[in-house]
Amino acid sequence: MSITQSMVMEALDMFLFLAAELTVLFLAISYLVGVLQEFIPPQKIQSILSSKNGKGYVIAGFLGAITPFCSCSTIPFLKGLLRARAGFGTMMVFLFASPLLNPIIIGLFAVTFGLQVATFYFVMAMGVSIIAGYTLEKLGFEQYVKPDAYSEPAKKKCCGSSSGKPEQEISKWRRIWNSTWKDFIKVLPYLMFGIGLGSMIYGFMPTEFVARVASDSNPFAIPVAAVIGIPLYIRAEAVIPLSAALAAKGMGLGAVMALIIGSAGASLTEVILLKSIFKNRMIYAFLTVILGMAVSAGYLYSYMF
Repeated sequence: MSITQSMVMEALDMFLFLAAELTVLFLAISYLVGVLQEFIPPQKIQSILSSKNGKGYVIAGFLGAITPFCSCSTIPFLKGLLRARAGFGTMMVFLFASPLLNPIIIGLFAVTFGLQVATFYFVMAMGVSIIAGYTLEKLGFEQYVKPDAYSEPAKKKCCGSSSGKPEQEISKWRRIWNSTWKDFIKVLPYLMFGIGLGSMIYGFMPTEFVARVASDSNPFAIPVAAVIGIPLYIRAEAVIPLSAALAAKGMGLGAVMALIIGSAGASLTEVILLKSIFKNRMIYAFLTVILGMAVSAGYLYSYMF
């Protein structure tokens, strides 16, 4: 067998393994989240976050961790919190935590990089989200919310479920499964793209090249990975298998951490949608928090482990 054939087989084996593993994982975790959301509906979350006491910050972080909203539903939900006059700090904690602590990301982290890495990521993302939300509120960044963000939005459904059968005729568990399957079909192209790209990197990219430019010995690898992650934005379902391939080729886990936080925490689509709510200074603060979190998590992980 030639070197090229060997590379192709290696890439194909990696693709099949990741495709099977991550498909099962995605469906299982998404269904579990659907069950949780059945008992903790968005209206309940909004009610809890509207309380302005100290523990609201921690509650906001954990609620963000079990509510993996997509970009198109995060913004209307955030506007709902604004209309309910929820505490600004708790809203910011929720905004940071929801995409970063998505159960899919945590599950993929644990399976791909191990429980220790997943735990470090969770604690880091949760801690920085809470500190950032509290700090932004104390610094008076609420003034950078656009006045029209408090107005009632047009009533339209985004990312909702559509079934030909009346909802009351479908069992609760079947409805959750339908929603899980619909979400899976929606992210399947991203998932397969990420797995395919990661498998190609795993099979064909020279280990020496990755080790030279993105290993722990390169002090600039972490900030570069964090900066690249934000405009890169591949969904977490794709960026984690991609990062796993890079790590297997010698990319330092600190740089991997920075890449994942940058790409999962701030997408260009989300930033554009946030422009409908926030003035530019708040947008800059949002990006600074994500970038700072990515870089600090990367360096701290490299230092600790």
